Amino acid sequence: MPRLGVLECARRLGVARGTVQARLDRLTEQGVLGGFPPELDMAAMGYGLTAFAVLEIAQGSRTEVAEGLAAIDQVCEAHATTGQGDLFVRLVARDHEDLQRVIDRVVGLPGVLRTNTSLALTTPIPPRVRPLLERIAYDTNSR
Repeated sequence: MPRLGVLECARRLGVARGTVQARLDRLTEQGVLGGFPPELDMAAMGYGLTAFAVLEIAQGSRTEVAEGLAAIDQVCEAHATTGQGDLFVRLVARDHEDLQRVIDRVVGLPGVLRTNTSLALTTPIPPRVRPLLERIAYDTNSR
């Protein structure tokens, strides 16, 4: 489904088109909006498995490991973390054999010492930002 146009958004909100455009421009300038990516169904794209890997890495190797991870197409995101691991990585794969290949590539990266990988069984709460946007809108209108 295509994203909501500025004119339609203005109509639904009951405000002027220029108001919506100005707010979008401001959010873009502030770095809140980085674009309008579509919602993608990874399973429909052939990547039915989602896994999360906690990586322990050698001290001082975060940049090198992150660059190596970025070169693996099936790495969707990585976060530097506190706690037991150093990086938290979301991976997708076509099947279990494909996941093993991806994990082997991750483990083979210079600086990766150890991994602990868990499979996602379901996604009861998909990635979302709407509740935050609604909270910001409410806070802004309450002032």
